[in-house]
Amino acid sequence: MKLYETMTDLLKDARGKDRHIRFIDGENDESQLTFAQLWERATAMLGALQSRGMQRGDELVIFSTSNESFVIAFWAAILGGIVPVPVAVGISDEHRFKLFRIIGQLQRGTLFTESALLERLVEFAKTKELGDVVAILESKTVLMSDVNPADAGTVASVSADDIAFIQYSSGSTSDPKGVCLTHRNLCHNIRAIVERTQWMEDDQSLSWMPLTHDMGLIGYHLSVMAAGMNHAVMDTNVFVRRPLLWMNKTHELRATQLCSPNFGYKHFLKLFERKGLPEGTDLSCVKLILNGAEPISWDLCEEFLDALAPFGLQRSAMYPVYGLAEATVGVSLGAPGDEPSRIIVDRHSLRIGDQYVPVDKTSADAVSFVRVGHAIRDVEIRITDDDDKVLAADQVGNIQLKGASVTEKIYGDEEATRALFTDDNWLRTGDCGVFVDGQLVITGRQKDLIIVNGQNYYPHDIEEIAAGIEGLELGKVVVAGATPTGSGTEELLVFVLYRQGLDEFRPLAGKIRDVIGEHTGLEIDHVIPVSRIPKTTSGKIQRAHLLRDYLDGAFSEVLTELQADNAAIAATDADPLVAELETICREFSGERVIGADDNLFEVGVSSLTLTEIVLAIDERYPGKLDISDLFDYPTLREVADFLRRS
Repeated sequence: MKLYETMTDLLKDARGKDRHIRFIDGENDESQLTFAQLWERATAMLGALQSRGMQRGDELVIFSTSNESFVIAFWAAILGGIVPVPVAVGISDEHRFKLFRIIGQLQRGTLFTESALLERLVEFAKTKELGDVVAILESKTVLMSDVNPADAGTVASVSADDIAFIQYSSGSTSDPKGVCLTHRNLCHNIRAIVERTQWMEDDQSLSWMPLTHDMGLIGYHLSVMAAGMNHAVMDTNVFVRRPLLWMNKTHELRATQLCSPNFGYKHFLKLFERKGLPEGTDLSCVKLILNGAEPISWDLCEEFLDALAPFGLQRSAMYPVYGLAEATVGVSLGAPGDEPSRIIVDRHSLRIGDQYVPVDKTSADAVSFVRVGHAIRDVEIRITDDDDKVLAADQVGNIQLKGASVTEKIYGDEEATRALFTDDNWLRTGDCGVFVDGQLVITGRQKDLIIVNGQNYYPHDIEEIAAGIEGLELGKVVVAGATPTGSGTEELLVFVLYRQGLDEFRPLAGKIRDVIGEHTGLEIDHVIPVSRIPKTTSGKIQRAHLLRDYLDGAFSEVLTELQADNAAIAATDADPLVAELETICREFSGERVIGADDNLFEVGVSSLTLTEIVLAIDERYPGKLDISDLFDYPTLREVADFLRRS
């Protein structure tokens, strides 16, 4: 494939191709934009930005619920030498605070959003008495409605070493880190991805990954555009509400290129097991499903492939990959056509410098890791010890990278930039791995990082939120992520120093779930009382010790007792319909008990869990309840009354 010098060159080339982007905003709500129309609308958008005084080097924060508007604004900025800064729109307070922190970091930032979102942001900032933020929102915002199609902007001349856009850390609740990507980074990584995947112009891609995520934006918009293929972008919220639509549209569009992290397969399968796919669904068209963005579960891959094999999905379609934002997106990919493969090792042989020990899958200490291929073009990978010395091929160590796709800096943060690189200028990924038969295998993470639904979170940030609860403080609460064998996705755990009885602990556990859920939108899998918090001699918390104890089953007895107690106290309501709804909730809410009069947005369950609850209710009462109805009827008792009236 051709190596473009800049992203502007890429779009100039693409506009001459008879190809389009399809935006799927609902089961029967779609629009199309040809590559040529994208150029026209992006230059019109650029004109609106330039008429407001925006110049090359300024930053445009893109905060939009519309994928079509996002794409137009992104390319408008690129064409004007303006630096786009994608930020996800979330439902929690912390999502809004993250946006405010990013705007505060930028030197010459302007916000692009919709009027309804702007109104909510201003109202929120005023209630929090953030006068400086209100002033920025009211004076430095551009809306899609501001665009005059008749006024095309002036395309800027940019170089390969100019910053193309900034990727901010996806889920951090403290000061977010902006990874600066140059046109050179993007163009090299895009060429390498297209070459390794063997994408062609006659392929068709379909992605529900958000465009604010590197896999969604770079992998399934910029790269597929460079390949010259038609591509469809499904609204992520549509997938969450209607996961089966993913495969229905794959059949309809004859899509050949798909993608999803673990949680997407798990979410799809939950509804598929109950409802299945329409008779005649044909998935034999699918060549590749890129699987990345979070640790890859072998068992979940197998379950997904087995479930869809009767519909023609080939095993070779599952395509495990490894990447990270600091390396643009892609780092290592396999060979198309190869079936996924794994290694099975003793999980006690995975310390830095250890030689991994293969074991039989029946071993109590067996853990599976999926091979994620070889380094793509223009990327080098090495495995080192903690002193940055290269290890032998069969030793587990720290994954470090070098090459044209690797970022040069973190925006406005020299200290974070220095920490990112070794003395000989290799990128520290924070991930651990090993080479097996020449292929990379990811075995874990060196840094304390939790990945939930493809989003990154730092434990200390969440611990600070929990420490605000009366009776808790930093050092007495420990947040960690674990992926038990067979679970498929990472669990979010909170360990609490607590030496009283479980009856007294239960209300505290509920409060912890509520507060963390309210501030971050995260759902806690287990809140675990512990008699001691292991620390180093210097006082540093040893999360790894707690995680090993958890995986070894040290807390199984207390968790079983807590779950049994929760089931016992979850008495059904006198109203039979409310009681039925309570029973449905218990199927999905884990240890969290949802009462008839609890506000569903304040009980510490995620938006994904709420969606699963609504989908289950819809099975019992078809067409009567949508996820949006919960905003008007946020308790089970109100939902029951609504169902009776519907």
